[in-house]
Amino acid sequence: MAGALPESLRQRLRENLQRFSRRQAPSGERRRAAVALVIGADASGGPCFVLTRRASGLRAHAGQWALPGGRMEPGERVEQTARRETAEEVGLELGAGAVLGLLDDYATRSGFLITPVVLWHGGRMRFAPDPGEVARVFEIPVSDLAAPEVPQLEHIAESEHPVISLPLRSVGSRIHAPTAAIIYQLWEVAFAGRTTRVAHFEQPLFAWK
Repeated sequence: MAGALPESLRQRLRENLQRFSRRQAPSGERRRAAVALVIGADASGGPCFVLTRRASGLRAHAGQWALPGGRMEPGERVEQTARRETAEEVGLELGAGAVLGLLDDYATRSGFLITPVVLWHGGRMRFAPDPGEVARVFEIPVSDLAAPEVPQLEHIAESEHPVISLPLRSVGSRIHAPTAAIIYQLWEVAFAGRTTRVAHFEQPLFAWK
C-alpha cells in the first residue's frame, strides 16, 4: 500500500504494549468510556495519530481537542467501543485485528473512566467526519511528541498534582489533559518502550465540569 508504515513499526508497538502492565481503575460512580489512538501514515509517510476538534454545537466540551471515543454501550468491550466510535466520528472502519493494546485507565474530573485503545491503520487515512460531533480531523505527526518542550507541567493551587499539557508544533496549539495525558503515555509506552504512568496528572480547571 502506497505510503504505508513499515510492518516492523507495527510489531514494535505491539510488543511494547504487550510488555506494559497496564493499570485498571474501579469505575465506581464514573461512566465507562474508551478513546482510540489510531496510528496511520501522514502525507510525509511518517507515523501520525488521529486528533479531532469537537463540533461547536456539542453540549459538553464544544470546540475542544479530543481523541475519537465515547461512552461504552451495554455489553461492549473497550476495544469495541473505540472501534465503533472511530467509525462513527471520523469514518474509519477498523477490524478487531487493528487493536495493538491498551494503556492505563484515566479518571476524569467530569465523571468518566477512560480506557485508551491503540489501533493500527498503518496507511494513508481517508476521513468522513460526522459534522454533528467533529469540526475537523487532524493527523498529528508522532514526531511532535519527541520535541524537547513536551510535556509541560504546571502547578495549580487547587490540586497537589501538576497539570499536564502538550504543545503540538504541527498545529501550533497546546493540548490539555485528559487527552494530553493519554497521548503522552502513547509516546512513552508504545513508541519509546518506557513504563510511564500518567493517571496522576491533573486536568486544567476548565475541564473539571
